Order: sequence, then C-alpha cells, then structure tokens
Amino acid sequence: MGKLTIMVVDDSSPMREVIIKTIKAAGYSSDNFIQASNGQKALEQMQGNWIDLLVTDYNMPDMDGLELIEEMQKDEVFSSVPVLIITTERRDELINMFMEKGAAGYLKKPFKPEDIRQKIIEILGERICDGNEAEDFDEGLDF
Repeated sequence: MGKLTIMVVDDSSPMREVIIKTIKAAGYSSDNFIQASNGQKALEQMQGNWIDLLVTDYNMPDMDGLELIEEMQKDEVFSSVPVLIITTERRDELINMFMEKGAAGYLKKPFKPEDIRQKIIEILGERICDGNEAEDFDEGLDF
C-alpha cells in the first residue's frame, strides 16, 4: 500500500511534531503529514487533499476537535475520514461524545508510540503499517 497522508491538528506546534515523531516511531513510513493549528484551518487544508487519517486535539481556539468532527460529518467526503482524538481530557462523558459524533478512536495524553500504533491499527487495520517493527521504544518517547 502507498504511504498514508495523515493530518495532525493541534494548536501546539511542538505537540504536532511530537505526534508526528511518535507515529513514525510506531512503525509507519508516512512522510506525508499535513498540519493545522485548529479545526477551521484543518478544514481549509483538507480542501483538495486526500486524508487517510486525521489526528486531532480537543482543546483548540477558533474550532475545537469536537466541532471539527461535527463539521466533517456534514461533508460527504470528509465524513469518511477516520478521526483519532488525542487529548488530556479525562471525562468519560466527553470521550463518549467524541465517539457518538463520529470519532474512530481516542488516546489520552500522555501516550507512547505503541499506544498510537495500536490505535491506528484498530482504525485502519494492519495493512497500513510498513511492515517494519516499530523503533526501539526505549528512546524516552513517553508523551
């Protein structure tokens, strides 16, 4: 299978880089990452781009992760893009709301590369991994 196009949406540029690095450390060969700092910018970036997976934070200015999912569900193409929420939120009712609105999965911060790997496999299946074992998880990549 070709490389994945993964959009990472978080208002923190360093956190976007951490998520990208962690996805790569989890064994995915994708070099095609699109970044956005909030939901509104993500929707703009999605225009004209094929997205295999969208990874988003919840708490962001202008348009949060939940509002982003709601807007995506209104569009025939965007509604088919699986969304993985990565958040510090611990409230079960909010996590349930993500899932009810159409999120494919969620991870709570802090997370490890194997956590992201497992969630991506759950969402997209084994076929998207490049077949290589994940990098050594002893690198201190615990976010």
